[in-house]
Amino acid sequence: MIEERFGALSDAMLRLSADAPRIEAWGRHLADVFARGGRLLACGNGGSAAEAQHLTGELVGRFVNDRQPLSAIALHGDTSATTAIVNDYGEHEVFARQVRAHGRPRDVLVALSTSGRSQNVILAVKAAHEIGMTTWALTGPAPNDLASLCDDAITIDAERTGTVQEAHLAVVHGLCAALDDALGVPS
Repeated sequence: MIEERFGALSDAMLRLSADAPRIEAWGRHLADVFARGGRLLACGNGGSAAEAQHLTGELVGRFVNDRQPLSAIALHGDTSATTAIVNDYGEHEVFARQVRAHGRPRDVLVALSTSGRSQNVILAVKAAHEIGMTTWALTGPAPNDLASLCDDAITIDAERTGTVQEAHLAVVHGLCAALDDALGVPS
């Protein structure tokens, strides 16, 4: 069973290597966003929330070598705001309302969903578009609603949720490496 899972991950990673130029372009774009004082917002549910928080942690902290902290917020991280929004506005608004609070034109929203159908993530992307933010999706197999809605998307063609999430982690680390390279941070 483990060999089968590792084989599926290996296959997904081979397919993902075709997206390396896109990830590098995202890194360069983010360098420009941060250079002008912009920020990155990230959202997802469950394992995708963990990936979103992993990304923002690498940006506020450091990926490999030290650099200035970068403005990045995982939208599920503020439990008081999250639970208040769910209570007062419903679960579908949990990320959209925070995008409206923290997002600014030309900022970036990274939206993660293994299915590409998470309604609260889709509404966050719609709110980001209303503000004039750039939206990127990390999802499972295409086609899906989230990938179609975002400005750009990396979709992982894999059957298992775990394989999709493992590939998303590789994208997160690739994006951090590309960003640090664009910022001139030694790797």
